[in-house]
Amino acid sequence: MRKPLVAALFALVIAGAGAAPAVAAPEPTAAVQTSAAVKSAAGTKTSAAPTLQAVDFAGTVSLSNCSGSVIRFPNSADTAPALVLSNGHCLETGFPEPGEVIVNQASSRTFGLLNSAGTRVATLRANKVVYATMTDTDASIYQLTTTYAAIKSAYGISALTVQDTHPTAGTAITVASGYWKRLYSCNVDGFAYRLKEGDWTWKDSLRYTSACQTIGGTSGSPVIDNATGKVVAVNNTGNEDGGTCTENNPCEVDASGNVTVREGINYAQETYQIPACFTTANVLNLSASGCTLPKP
Repeated sequence: MRKPLVAALFALVIAGAGAAPAVAAPEPTAAVQTSAAVKSAAGTKTSAAPTLQAVDFAGTVSLSNCSGSVIRFPNSADTAPALVLSNGHCLETGFPEPGEVIVNQASSRTFGLLNSAGTRVATLRANKVVYATMTDTDASIYQLTTTYAAIKSAYGISALTVQDTHPTAGTAITVASGYWKRLYSCNVDGFAYRLKEGDWTWKDSLRYTSACQTIGGTSGSPVIDNATGKVVAVNNTGNEDGGTCTENNPCEVDASGNVTVREGINYAQETYQIPACFTTANVLNLSASGCTLPKP
């Protein structure tokens, strides 16, 4: 999980797409960071700007230390309070403990809403953390003080829809970082039965091909299917130094307990299981049929 970039300043590590919970990064001064600037700020290698398809920054957001996106579910009503998706390790209150699940916790966090070009066009505010955990997955979902319809009317920006079916290996994807205003394109390489990093363990994690060299600050970025434009995962960690199952160096564990380390490879947590846990009014219902998210 790349720790929020504030931590990255001290550890030069994780932030949105690599080991240990994403670390927040210092606020970028330009809409697009050069490789040199990113390298200096995050202390990690970066790849050349990827070749992009139709995916852009519309609907993504920047947090103080991470990335995120305004999301909706297939059946969300336009009049429902809008939601923001990021990582559990990006919470302003710090990393949730293993086994901890946060539900309906008051929050006044703000998010910078980006348009398709990556320009900040508005500041959105939360009134609560609807759901957050680092157990089985690494996700946080904030409820905003405004609706999808209001955002669309004021800024012409629609929320990203979360796909409600399991992603497929080989799919072309883009990781869209609102923090860095940077896009990373690659493919779904496959899935890790268990991904273990420090004290945390995640189930059925999505593994990128090597082209997605995400860095600190990209934690919480939506992983978007290039063909459909839907969110299939939330970017959260990567193995930075070849370490085994330590913070910033997650390892894969198969069903038989065999451990595999893939240095330089980054991961995301799937999001297809989330829609079943929300009503059309975006009310969380962890007891709903088909909802498999960890419960408090």
